[in-house]
Amino acid sequence: MNKPTLYTILSPRLLDLYDLENAVVVIIDVFRATSTIATALFNGAQLVYPVAEVQDCIEKGKALNAITAGERDGKVIEGLQYGNSPAEYPASFIKGKILVLTTTNGTKLLHLALKQGASTVITGSFPNLSAVCNYLIAQNKNVILGCSGWKDRFNIEDTLFAGAVIHRIKSHFTIHCDSSLMAEDMHKLHQTDRIQFIRETTHWHRLQAYGLEKDLEYCVTEDGANIVPVYHPEDKALHPESW
Repeated sequence: MNKPTLYTILSPRLLDLYDLENAVVVIIDVFRATSTIATALFNGAQLVYPVAEVQDCIEKGKALNAITAGERDGKVIEGLQYGNSPAEYPASFIKGKILVLTTTNGTKLLHLALKQGASTVITGSFPNLSAVCNYLIAQNKNVILGCSGWKDRFNIEDTLFAGAVIHRIKSHFTIHCDSSLMAEDMHKLHQTDRIQFIRETTHWHRLQAYGLEKDLEYCVTEDGANIVPVYHPEDKALHPESW
């Protein structure tokens, strides 16, 4: 029996080169959208609505009496209530509530994947690494690991997460993909010094300037929020699933 395939996309600009219709697409935005989504749902948020534009976020928040949150270039957006920090969504605050979120990179890639016909969309980051791996093995479908990058440019942290996933699940998939090989090699080289390595990245320096160092360390720490956010097209929201 043929194994399903796995490919890694290093930038949203490359997405249209791949067939998403029969694949699980994993949206990866380690700093910080997909880390925040997993954390909010793990801590009891009912749903997370990922939206691409700020005005959509504001309008949906009003319609649903929901929390509106988001960032552009790492900063909280004027007109929204909260930012894109996982630390803003402890259970004491978010449990039972709905979150509407817009971000620079991650929510944009999610909507691109939907427009391109992705059959299943989930989100992944180090805080839900094990749950994502368990989910992908169980689905037994083709996988696209989609790195959000930074404004369509390659970044290290998303690629590192893709490599961590590949390292765990590669025996279940056929992988003939140089970007996947590179991602796994990067993970193997830095799995014991990940935080120190991440400190060299441009995104770390960009966000550290806003005092977000504890956020960033959390975002590259494994399994603090082990649920899988799964996109449901009928209500256009991410729902938590336990894996």
